[in-house]
Amino acid sequence: MQLRTFDFDRDYEAVRELWSQAGSGIQLSPSDEPEEIRHKLKRDPELFIVAEEDGRLVGTVLGGYDGRRGIVYHLAVAVDRRRQGIGKALMEALEERMRALGCYKYYLLVTRNNHAAVHFYEGLGCERMDLDVMGKVLR
Repeated sequence: MQLRTFDFDRDYEAVRELWSQAGSGIQLSPSDEPEEIRHKLKRDPELFIVAEEDGRLVGTVLGGYDGRRGIVYHLAVAVDRRRQGIGKALMEALEERMRALGCYKYYLLVTRNNHAAVHFYEGLGCERMDLDVMGKVLR
């Protein structure tokens, strides 16, 4: 397995397919459309990582860093390749790249009923936070 930085022209369709098959843990939104992903890549392209095996994309993680805190947007691993260390390898690579940018701490969102994801992230040292998530659509 090889980890590398996402390349839009080479990877977008395969990543989008992986996200769509990931289950309820990844909720696709307008911010996952091609023009929005291209826009995101202008900021910190090195925080979008893919895992490739024999020419097949088997995992991906999309992160961001605003200069103060990091965020993990989407982590997905192909259903037939789960529980084989790909998600952990992607998260470790993302954390390393965030540290290199000066990131002190990152956040991620997990849906309440996604117990497998909670367990996975706790295994990486993530902790639950007593927060309410709020948001507002601007466009």
